[in-house]
Amino acid sequence: MASDSSAASANDAESAMGLVGRLLHEATALLRNEVALARAEFADSVSNLKRGAGVMAAAGALLLAGALSLVAAAILGLAEVLAPWLAALIVGVVLGIVGLVLLQAAKRKLEPSNLAMQRTQHALRRDAELVARRT
Repeated sequence: MASDSSAASANDAESAMGLVGRLLHEATALLRNEVALARAEFADSVSNLKRGAGVMAAAGALLLAGALSLVAAAILGLAEVLAPWLAALIVGVVLGIVGLVLLQAAKRKLEPSNLAMQRTQHALRRDAELVARRT
């Protein structure tokens, strides 16, 4: 009987060691997966940042075109239809409004909420809940 209890405790020790080893292996795999997800989301965020910067550059170019149109309109004028100063003002205001609309769209793309790593945060919460349920 004594040999049976020592054999059972040896099997329990092996079983516990196996469980600990499996836990370490799964924790390592989970960490690797979370890092890979974070890298992928970071790449997406950088891509969004690049697109936002491109739109912002386009908005800047349109604002410059508005300023240049004001100058050209002041020089050339639309004397046949309006007073030259009024024609230049109208063209400049319209292009300025278009540029501001594009600038606002670019700013929305660059907001921190659009750059957040939401999938990684969700996966980490889910993993924490899973670990909490198993312990």
